[in-house]
Amino acid sequence: MTVNDLVKKYDFKVFSGSQGLHQEINNGYCSDLLSDVMGNAQEGNIWITLQTHKNTVAVASLKDLGAILLVNNHMPNEDAIQASNTEGIPILGTSKSAFEISGLLYSLLKK
Repeated sequence: MTVNDLVKKYDFKVFSGSQGLHQEINNGYCSDLLSDVMGNAQEGNIWITLQTHKNTVAVASLKDLGAILLVNNHMPNEDAIQASNTEGIPILGTSKSAFEISGLLYSLLKK
């Protein structure tokens, strides 16, 4: 399933990095600790977080993550948007909580 498929299915807002919407998503990882994501997220994951700064993009790039999904209507700051566009890693947004969207994505991606 691609990032764009998820955007359409769950009506995610695309803040930036739209050139990466074709990326395949194979699983997800939910954490707000950058060090945890660096140690445990896997290539092709969608990262579910409330962190809105540009360091999230650096970690996502380091781990070859497919996208960053901000929960609870959080919005990325301008530095994060610029980094996302440079790296081609989509930053998405949802009004859902991390708990709710994690459950929905788990059910979809683990079929």
